[in-house]
Amino acid sequence: MIRPPSLPLADAGAAPVPPLRDAELARAETWIFDLDNTLYPAECNLFAQIDQRMGAFIGELFGVDPIEAKRRQKGFFQAHGTTLRGLMVEHGVDPQAFLDYVHDIDVSVVSPLPHLAAALDRLPGRKLIYTNGTVAHAGRVLDRLGIADRFEGVFDIVASAYLPKPQESPYRQMVQHYGIAPHRSVMVEDMARNLKPAAGLGMTTIWVPTASAWAQPDPDDDHIHHVASDLPAFLAALPLD
Repeated sequence: MIRPPSLPLADAGAAPVPPLRDAELARAETWIFDLDNTLYPAECNLFAQIDQRMGAFIGELFGVDPIEAKRRQKGFFQAHGTTLRGLMVEHGVDPQAFLDYVHDIDVSVVSPLPHLAAALDRLPGRKLIYTNGTVAHAGRVLDRLGIADRFEGVFDIVASAYLPKPQESPYRQMVQHYGIAPHRSVMVEDMARNLKPAAGLGMTTIWVPTASAWAQPDPDDDHIHHVASDLPAFLAALPLD
């Protein structure tokens, strides 16, 4: 059900709201978590499977060898932000067919994380997933982690009209859809650039570092408010009233 926002979005002319400090984070009303490489360790490397499936999809679609398929895949990604967006814009590819194909992967490499479940359980406020993947993919991963029932909803690439993070408009759509008050909300994400629109809306941001060069912040970035190298430990250590 689509609910109206509880508060208006950030006004560009209004005074900025400072991010929540460590002692205030546990009183946030809404926690928004990215899925892949954020809620499970990046070492699981699920994206390597997805990447291989994208190459296979392109190879079959265009009748090209793996090397040419990879070249085209990276071209779509660089020009449009995601491979899917490039295929849709340039070739009219059915997004659902693509998403179903590339997410047909082995998620057994993801292990249950009871310490993450315990950290989420003690955290006040509602929890949401915001992912460039699909609801179905998120459900399979969350089931493996043992935390599917901790989240109120999943805002996925379909709900965002296939516009990926960090484009700004899907963030606003998510805020409207769930009635989020941005300045009382927290977004957690492994891709530093994906936190910029969240901070721009007034959310407090938490970056989960990985070894990926693509996920690193720029030297002059000021939109990362907290860093959680170990997310379950970070959440578990938050002081609660």
